[in-house]
Amino acid sequence: MKPMLQIDGLHSYYGDSHILRGVELSIAAGQAVGLLGRNGMGKTTLIRTLMGYVKPAAGHVRWNGHDVTAQAPERIARLGVGYVPEGRGVFPNLSVRENLVMSERAGAGGQRAWTLDRVLQLFPRLAERLHHGGMQLSGGEQQMLAIGRALMTNPALLILDEATEGLAPLVVAEIWRVIAEVRASGISTLIVDRNYRAVLGHTDRAVVMEKGNIVLSGESTVLAGDHSALARWLGV
Repeated sequence: MKPMLQIDGLHSYYGDSHILRGVELSIAAGQAVGLLGRNGMGKTTLIRTLMGYVKPAAGHVRWNGHDVTAQAPERIARLGVGYVPEGRGVFPNLSVRENLVMSERAGAGGQRAWTLDRVLQLFPRLAERLHHGGMQLSGGEQQMLAIGRALMTNPALLILDEATEGLAPLVVAEIWRVIAEVRASGISTLIVDRNYRAVLGHTDRAVVMEKGNIVLSGESTVLAGDHSALARWLGV
């Protein structure tokens, strides 16, 4: 499949620290990809680099064949990339409704598949708390709000960075249900999560990072059965 997102030879630094070391990654339209690795291996830096928050020292990020390397985050978002960051980034002084509608817009192709009503159907708990402030929500509800807000941009690609971190088991199960529904809707996804089994169960392909390099890549069903490789690179 022709890649929608193509990352070639990406190198990024934080000061003198060389974080990304020639990363290669591609995601096709409608494809779900898992991004795995121990803490501190460069996963979030990769996301922040492709989103334009970190300027790479070398390499390219291409979107549908066009070079978008180091473009501003708002430009990347306008192209059709939705981002649910680690930490959620909910606006605490805005209501649930305000957090959602502030990001509402048509997708890059003019599509408006994700509306306020559809997001509230996906997250009934948000519908019950529509007029609550962001600061009044539980951690799980804030995560739902962050995902819903990203969907309101009608993205072609949704990036989720540690979407289940620190949540109760019942809420975690709800988040994975939502991720499965988003995937079924045809939106491409890039998923970072510590639960590698859940990631492999909700993706077509996965890659594993180690010290800023992609060291393992393949179909998720195949990787799920490669216990020696998972033990080596993920310590499981």
